[in-house]
Amino acid sequence: MKNKSETVVVVILILIMTFMEMSALPAALFCNIKIKDINPICITLMLNFVLAFIICWLCKKIFIKEWWFGLQFKGILTGLRKYGFPAVIATIIVTIAFCIGLTPFDNKPTIWRVIVEGFVYYIGVGIMEELYLRGLLQSIIEKWFGERKNATLYAILIASVLFGLGHIFGALGQPIVTIIAKTVWATALGVYFGAVYVMSKNLWVPIILHLIINLCGIPFCFSTSNQYPTIALVACLVSYILLGIYGVYIVRKK
Repeated sequence: MKNKSETVVVVILILIMTFMEMSALPAALFCNIKIKDINPICITLMLNFVLAFIICWLCKKIFIKEWWFGLQFKGILTGLRKYGFPAVIATIIVTIAFCIGLTPFDNKPTIWRVIVEGFVYYIGVGIMEELYLRGLLQSIIEKWFGERKNATLYAILIASVLFGLGHIFGALGQPIVTIIAKTVWATALGVYFGAVYVMSKNLWVPIILHLIINLCGIPFCFSTSNQYPTIALVACLVSYILLGIYGVYIVRKK
């Protein structure tokens, strides 16, 4: 009975956090703060992330006290050293591709926009998505598979596909090629993050790597364009698919 009630709470929590990230509700109903040239939606979403974290924390304290997220500080550096180098290389390559594709830069943002939209916002994104996608969804799927062969790999793949499909909503308004590419590479990144979570047994490791990879979006702060340059699309697709293959490799090797 206890396992069943835990499963119900976890599934409900996943749905709530997914809805809050996709819709920006309820913060969008009462938060429309304009600071300098920062996009107000970023502030709204960050507030929504905080609300989601509070809900998750309360559920952990009250309903799923024994649920393991792996949010311990021990092992972070070890995990980053063992599995983080490919993410750093991919981020450098993709960032260079964005710089080339978006040149000449036609926007002069304030330092506040660069800090908030290029860094602080993505801290919230990394924590939010890794919490409910890896810490909750991937883990509960693995529990459902039980002792079946390759249960861990299946859980990673299923959670990653859902992660990839979720990026369709954020890409609406972009060319169809961009939407398809983002879905594919987000799925591949999900495999990488999921594999790193399994291997490091520490959720902070994929959270930090998620942040690092998202830093490649900083060049957009210096451009009025919201379209992905062709060179950046190719760089993202190739780099992130390779990260996904690496993720499958380290799990299969285990």
